[in-house]
Amino acid sequence: RIYRCWFCSSPIYPGHGVMFVRNDSKEFRFCRGKCHKAFKKKRAPRKTKWTKTYRKSLRKDLSDDFAQMFERKRNVIQKYSRDKLLTTLNAIKTVNEIRDKRERLFVIKRLKKGIDLRR
Repeated sequence: RIYRCWFCSSPIYPGHGVMFVRNDSKEFRFCRGKCHKAFKKKRAPRKTKWTKTYRKSLRKDLSDDFAQMFERKRNVIQKYSRDKLLTTLNAIKTVNEIRDKRERLFVIKRLKKGIDLRR
């Protein structure tokens, strides 16, 4: 399973990262020491410039996109069927293509504002 870093929201692959368990048994997973140290220093991810939440809050990254809703964690167990698996894999490919296209357009649109300001 690929987890998400609690601090910067980057993916954590198996065998990587650090997990901190609080006394109330809440788990915090971190991708690297940089995130773990920032968490221990009680820094807010919204105010740390290199995190995803900061970029989303300042509208530097694409947010509220339908294609990104598929990444959310769901706690519903589904019965295995090959047909569902194949359709899901095909859907994941198309959703990734759509998301990449929208992100590219978002960046180009954001850069055009700066070019227009320079003129």
